[in-house]
Formats: sequence, structure tokens, C-alpha cells
Amino acid sequence: MKSYRKELWFDIPSRVGFVNITRQVRECLAESGIREGLVLVNAMHITASVFINDDEQGLHRDYTQWLEKLAPHEPVASYRHNDSGEDNADAHMKRQIMGREVVIAVTHGQLDFGPWEQVFYGEFDGRRKKRALVKIIGD
Repeated sequence: MKSYRKELWFDIPSRVGFVNITRQVRECLAESGIREGLVLVNAMHITASVFINDDEQGLHRDYTQWLEKLAPHEPVASYRHNDSGEDNADAHMKRQIMGREVVIAVTHGQLDFGPWEQVFYGEFDGRRKKRALVKIIGD
């Protein structure tokens, strides 16, 4: 069995943003040489997410609005986490909702996706450099 590891780096200029990383994950798979196996992609920061869904801008706006209703950023004083001087308690909760990682099957050297599926990096406390891990195992 072979193993491959690569970090993808992001610097989202806004507090919240979504980036389609499907192309980068496919490039990692090609670099790995693995034809059958699994790809794990996970956010390596506790205020970011990796998820699979449709690449449709209306959906991404809906996510942003929905997440803000569930865990609003303001007022920052309403969160005990922010008592420490932070202002990102909402980002931790948004990450919890959207998830930490995805696992994708690899079949015949390709990501084995259903229709419309794409991989996204979700940022909920941006404006600084962060990363996601791509780990691929298989033959």
C-alpha cells in the first residue's frame, strides 16, 4: 500500500469564505500514483471546514446566511469563549456544523464522486494563512 501527504494553504481575505478545492485534490491524486484507495481531506484549523456539495453560488450564500442564523458572530460578548479576548466563538460552532473532513473513494485513479459533487474548504475566521491536509492511501 502507498501513502501520500500534502498540505494545501489558504489565505481567505474575508472572515467567511468557501473555496472549491476539487482541482487541487485531483492534482494530489495524480501526483500520488494511487489508482484504488481513499482520499482524506481535512481542515487543520478549528475554525475551518472541509465538505462536499454542489458548486453553486446561491447555495454558498445560503450556507453563509444559515450558519450566521445558527451561530451569529455578533454580539461577540454573548459567547463565553470570547471572554478570553477572542472574537471567533461563532467560527468554532460553524466548523462543528459543516464538519472537519471528507473521505472520497478512489476508483481507477479517479475521485469516485456522485453527480455535482465537489470538495470545498470552508473558512469561518479568515484573514490569516491556514491549511488543509490531503492524505491518500491505496495501491
